[in-house]
Amino acid sequence: MNWRITFQVIGIIAAVLSLFPLVAADYWWIRIFDFPHVQLTAFTLIAILLYFFTFKPKWINDYLYITILLGCFAFQLTKIIAYTPVYPLEVLDSSKNVEEENRLIIYTANVLQKNEKGSNLFIEIREREPDVIVFTETNERWMNDIRLQIGKDYPYKVEQPQDNTYGMLVYSKLPLRDANIHFMVDPEIPSIHAQVQMRNGEWFQLYAIHPTPPMPQHNPMSTDRDTELMITAVKSYNSELPVIVLGDFNDVAWSDSTELTKTISKLLDLRIGRGFYSSYHAQYPLMRWPLDHILIDSEFRLEKAGTGVDFESDHFPAYAYLTYEPALAKEQAADEPTEEDWKQAKDQMSTKGMESFMELPAAFKNLINN
Repeated sequence: MNWRITFQVIGIIAAVLSLFPLVAADYWWIRIFDFPHVQLTAFTLIAILLYFFTFKPKWINDYLYITILLGCFAFQLTKIIAYTPVYPLEVLDSSKNVEEENRLIIYTANVLQKNEKGSNLFIEIREREPDVIVFTETNERWMNDIRLQIGKDYPYKVEQPQDNTYGMLVYSKLPLRDANIHFMVDPEIPSIHAQVQMRNGEWFQLYAIHPTPPMPQHNPMSTDRDTELMITAVKSYNSELPVIVLGDFNDVAWSDSTELTKTISKLLDLRIGRGFYSSYHAQYPLMRWPLDHILIDSEFRLEKAGTGVDFESDHFPAYAYLTYEPALAKEQAADEPTEEDWKQAKDQMSTKGMESFMELPAAFKNLINN
């Protein structure tokens, strides 16, 4: 075997795959390469290290080849380095001695509709005692099981069970108002919007979402997913209450779509400066990436966050222990979206999202009209 040629082929594959997400197209077979970015980064590093075993210092082509690979590795690293502890925190740590009434525990779990083994999930929920839970992929069987296991502990509920893997339930220990089920893009894909009253008497706006992934068996394009993300971002931007968005985005934290969603909504990602908190795929350790998200308003700070137990779903649950500290919000306030951000938001939103036109800021309306 010619190891030199083998290592060159490995390097070329790594370089090509790293550039795929730069293609401005919504086809699933392009957008899917946003997901394994950590794996591609590691793959490129391995290709670089392997090639040094056959590197010939007198060959200029070798210098050119290794320079290209190093450039690809640097590009890949810039996409994910924010989700490592070497990067500054975006959501600051909670202050000491925060009163209990200003604490909030958020929890979300994609249960995997066909999964029939939820015992570990319910054990963890009883141990963590989250205030608000969002369950996704819930059908009637899952809803009945959840009611039986924890229903008495959660008097406030919004339930939309479905058999198409997009059922959604919101369970809360805290009072809800203006709770509604919306079908923002697709008549079969629900989201739940509700206002939640914290123990201190203040309210926040909750958006629970689970858009379709860019996969051939679901949706061959990422357009519907990106539109739902952007409609949610615009609603968050317009909200007079602090906002929390959570659920299975079917998108990774570092993708252009999720980053733009965060920018337009002016919400913060608790992962930045802390870790990936990869929630999918729970059963395949080498193929994991963060699909379940908790985006929060600058009025919240973080005590701790992470992923939960393995209960034989394809997702781990995700949780966050938050503190409500509005007086310190300016210390971590998100920047105002720029005109270029709004132009990108317009491009990301399909015609299905234009029904929310009247909710959009004047700057965004002008861009649409133009």
